[in-house]
Amino acid sequence: MMNIVRPNLSVEVANQTTCFMAIELSKTSWVVGMLTPLSNKISLRSIPCGAVEKLMAIVDQTTNRVMQATGGPVQVVSCYEAGYDGFWLHRFLAAHRIINHVLDAASLLVNRKARRAKTDRLDAEKLVRVLMAYWRGEPKVCSIVRPPSVEDEDAKRLHRERQFLMKERVQHIGRIKGLLAAQGVYDFRPERKDWRNRLAEIRTGDGRPLPSRLKAEIDRQCQRLALVDTMLKEIDQQRDAAVESKSAPSETVVRIQRLTHLKGIGPQIATVLGTEIFYREFANRRSLGSYLGLTPSPFKSGGMDRDLGISKAGNPRGRTTMIELAWLWLRYQPGSKLARWFEQRTNGLKGRVRRIAIVAVARKLAIALWRYVETGLIPADAELKA
Repeated sequence: MMNIVRPNLSVEVANQTTCFMAIELSKTSWVVGMLTPLSNKISLRSIPCGAVEKLMAIVDQTTNRVMQATGGPVQVVSCYEAGYDGFWLHRFLAAHRIINHVLDAASLLVNRKARRAKTDRLDAEKLVRVLMAYWRGEPKVCSIVRPPSVEDEDAKRLHRERQFLMKERVQHIGRIKGLLAAQGVYDFRPERKDWRNRLAEIRTGDGRPLPSRLKAEIDRQCQRLALVDTMLKEIDQQRDAAVESKSAPSETVVRIQRLTHLKGIGPQIATVLGTEIFYREFANRRSLGSYLGLTPSPFKSGGMDRDLGISKAGNPRGRTTMIELAWLWLRYQPGSKLARWFEQRTNGLKGRVRRIAIVAVARKLAIALWRYVETGLIPADAELKA
């Protein structure tokens, strides 16, 4: 679940007349819903996708009309759902002195009828009403996404591209081995540098050379794999250079460098944690656990009382990385307090018990690392690299 961002109103803003605007985004057109104190009806207008000039024309026209009627200053509060369009529109609106909120679409309540009407115009009206409820102090009506800065957003690009390339690499290797397995060949390794010479020497299980078209297809697949490996090498070099940088490093680099000082945390995991999790400000440990989706989901109604497991909301990259790090922590930090706690709880058991307990380790470790990054407090009995 996203963290709630409460509106922080200054005295000047609080004394202004407020107009509420919601933008329903799509790839073809935007529906702009506007509600002013001059009417109880939400006005809806459709503009082409990305037409920010027409959007600002609507805002200016509305504010001028309200100013003439009220004789005082006017403040526009807007919102749209987080999704395909990212945060560029939020930055554009903020630059034009519009208070904008990016809403988590999954947090909005919907009609639970079997068939419900859904159009962009109805969604725009609903967003306006949700924004009004949030603005008057209803904190649970929706969840607000915290847009990252341009620098924080750009810092995530490196490891996210690496994750995509790793998936592509696995796909290429699986495709090559699958094509060869159909011919009775099981020992070919396409990731080796001499793959071209080995491909020329391959014989099928019944002693024939590879068919020409199949050989050409495997050759092209190997070339793609080699290109992916080259890109991965470039990304790893850029990542390591940023981690080892000593000339006026940014706050993100400082966080990553601090994490790499702990035994068991390498540059890749430190980069993911530093750019996906610890660049944010958390109010408390519950807020951190909620952002990672590692908090429990109780289901209690009447005589039924059971737990549905972790929520799996929030940041999936941060959650999977923390669980991966939890297993590594047990291996490289066996003397730490957290590793000893895990061994005491599992008591030599294997299987499902350990998989459940490792989630608790990941949650506790995330909190300990958060304190370490923010205050320098080393996790209990953890070892630093020599």
